[in-house]
Amino acid sequence: MKSLLESGVHFGHQVKRWDPRMKRFIFAERNGIHIIDLQKTIQAIKDAYEAVRKVTSSGKTVLFIGTKKQAQQAVQKEAERCGMYYVNNRWLGGMLTNFVTIKKSLLRLKKLEKMEVDGTFENLTKKEIAALSKERSKLQKNLGGIKEMKELPGILFIIDTRSEAIAVAEARRMGIPIVAVVDTNCNPDGIDYPIPGNDDAIRAITLFTQIIANAVVEADNEVGLRIIENLDNEEDDMDELLSDISQKEEDEEIDIASYNVEQDKIKNEVEPEEEDLDDNISAKLEKAYEEE
Repeated sequence: MKSLLESGVHFGHQVKRWDPRMKRFIFAERNGIHIIDLQKTIQAIKDAYEAVRKVTSSGKTVLFIGTKKQAQQAVQKEAERCGMYYVNNRWLGGMLTNFVTIKKSLLRLKKLEKMEVDGTFENLTKKEIAALSKERSKLQKNLGGIKEMKELPGILFIIDTRSEAIAVAEARRMGIPIVAVVDTNCNPDGIDYPIPGNDDAIRAITLFTQIIANAVVEADNEVGLRIIENLDNEEDDMDELLSDISQKEEDEEIDIASYNVEQDKIKNEVEPEEEDLDDNISAKLEKAYEEE
């Protein structure tokens, strides 16, 4: 509560600019400004935190979205800290609904970066280099945060649903859950996990973004602990298996003398002695002559 108050999360917009659908999140009015109910904000943060943690634990990704100036730096910093993707410059239409085309642009960006490193630019003219560099910069600016994203994210975190109305519409169309900071002038309907709060103050935006990033980090730590536990269990199972094998080998010690006798018996049964073979052959020959 103290952090929320210090960050100015409770300050909404002017009364005349409010959205009536935000009424349930508004505590009071002071000097023509709506005050947000921080008790509901705290509960909403807990619900959003748990949702993000579950999605990340299942192996899916989180996409941070905040293209307004106040949010750009915080969104990039926290997304990179937790190893997730972000869009902080401009939301290109079709980033979710037409992801196949977006992936082609991502491949183009990677190709241009590779050309710059492997010496391809050295064989081009200055005009060609300038054109390719400009194209690369443009792609990097708009798509740099999702350059390694190979599939649609599992959940979206959005700052200001009014500014990111296209992203909200695409996520709803694709069935992707949304966690969003909604101010008193926003529409909370259609948002799976609305967090009522100030979406204009830099400190408030940073606080919300840090909380969501912490949820991702916690989920990653849990996954890491589970992997370590599984490895420990596998090592224990292997140790038990090896001990069983060694015990079995010790229990089944072979008597060399009896082993040699058994081998001789087998050899005699399979390969009769030469004298016996000769006697059998001579007896058969004599019998054949007598019959003739």
